[in-house]
Amino acid sequence: MLSNAASGLRTLVVLACVAVVLVIAAAWGWHAMTRPFPGKADAATCVDTTVHRGEQIFPAQVVVTVLNASRREGLAGRTISALTDQGFSAAGSGNAPGKSGVKRVQIWTTDPSNPAVRLVASWLHRPTIVKKATTHPGVVVVVGQGFSEVSGGRKQVKVAHDTTICSPPVD
Repeated sequence: MLSNAASGLRTLVVLACVAVVLVIAAAWGWHAMTRPFPGKADAATCVDTTVHRGEQIFPAQVVVTVLNASRREGLAGRTISALTDQGFSAAGSGNAPGKSGVKRVQIWTTDPSNPAVRLVASWLHRPTIVKKATTHPGVVVVVGQGFSEVSGGRKQVKVAHDTTICSPPVD
């Protein structure tokens, strides 16, 4: 028979082993719970799609990002929601870089004549189109303090010359 000291030591060792297993299980569980779903994290927001002269493009073929350059909380979210209600695909929304200087609404693009830019612009009531590179996907709309709402745009735009647009990936 074990003495009380040996019995207490054995209990302490068993409890320590159980505690170590519990900590390992908790760490593994937390890691598994906070990981993105497989395939979702690496999924492309948009893919470059070639469109040819004479073709029509529609809102469902155009990915849009909206950035808020105003002090109005939620303006980018409401704007992207209004654009998706018209059929555009949302890449996301967020805040514009500090001191972007946007008073009403701008579209930032490297190709102002792109048909996707023209289609989005038709929904924004005379936006200023700025030739500017950005890391955000799709047509980048930047809304400022004076922006009111998305309204009455075109349902399609005819492609004037062969080009590439950023379209939602096909599942």
